Amino acid sequence: MSITCRVMTDDDRARWDDFVLAHPAGHFFHRAAWQDVIKTAFGQRPYFMLAERAGAICGLLPLVHMKSRLFHRNTLVSTPFCVYGGPIGSDDAVTEALIEAATGMMRQLGADSFELRSIDDPVQRPGWQPGPPIYDTFRRTLPPDEDACLKSIPRKQRAVVRKGIDLGLTSRIDRDWRRFFHLYAESVHNLGTPVFPARYFRLLLDCFGSDAEVLTVYDGDAPICAVLSFAYKGEISPYYAGGGTAARGKGGHDFMYWQVMRRAIALGLATFDFGRSKRDTGPHKFKTNWGFTPTPLGYQFLLEPGATLPDTNPLSPKYQRKIALWKRLPRPLVNALGPIIVRGLG
Repeated sequence: MSITCRVMTDDDRARWDDFVLAHPAGHFFHRAAWQDVIKTAFGQRPYFMLAERAGAICGLLPLVHMKSRLFHRNTLVSTPFCVYGGPIGSDDAVTEALIEAATGMMRQLGADSFELRSIDDPVQRPGWQPGPPIYDTFRRTLPPDEDACLKSIPRKQRAVVRKGIDLGLTSRIDRDWRRFFHLYAESVHNLGTPVFPARYFRLLLDCFGSDAEVLTVYDGDAPICAVLSFAYKGEISPYYAGGGTAARGKGGHDFMYWQVMRRAIALGLATFDFGRSKRDTGPHKFKTNWGFTPTPLGYQFLLEPGATLPDTNPLSPKYQRKIALWKRLPRPLVNALGPIIVRGLG
């Protein structure tokens, strides 16, 4: 039967999510709600494309047209603000039909590039090229119980976790995006990177319901760090995290991720996805020290003639002076300017 590709409508949303849930490669970042989150929080245009055979969905590809004058971006991405994306289909013919249709959309929109963020896509398509070797992802199966999980953490990191336990740190689960945002904003300001808008975190919690939650670590009554996690199809992904200087001195972040692991085991989740990190950075080293093996991400790009790969990597030398200046700006100013800047990064 022939394959028809078109943009998802509101009437397709339930069927879209049913397909993601049923497909072995369907991931949290393929879900239909990302369309609302990205459009509302960042003002970018989503074009979530589905494939059908005889009226039944047989594949899908979430797409967003990312435009930014600041970063000279005019690209179609699957999926921005997410570490994974790319097409999923019932067979290879469906996958390639989606990519062909999306390529036509790229040219119709006047975009100069097309980016697929698949976890692993070994297909070598004519004209496509791999992205720069920047990102690794960190995933592993969780042990069956808390004791085995704690013992699986390498000795040095386990000692830091025990430090937090001995200091009496506690954790709570809630949906307080305002408290989370305060800790997150402090953390990214210290790193010199722009902050996401606060409404983004509210939207994540609202749109994904019980599959998104905040775990906050307390020293007494004082919140010192927090993480917003996604749970879906047997996996937990601590996706956004933040904390101040108080957390670093007390092993707060190690304690926090240990609490996320405990939470996952209690919920019966089997996989811990530590997300992606840039190579040669502190977060990359931190995750490796936790015993996770880095796996290169298989991002791919299709470039129009004359276009170059987007360079939004904050480790690039051209951004270093700007990052140093950003760290010195007052918090209210960076909280106001950050969302304007970050909407073009993705």
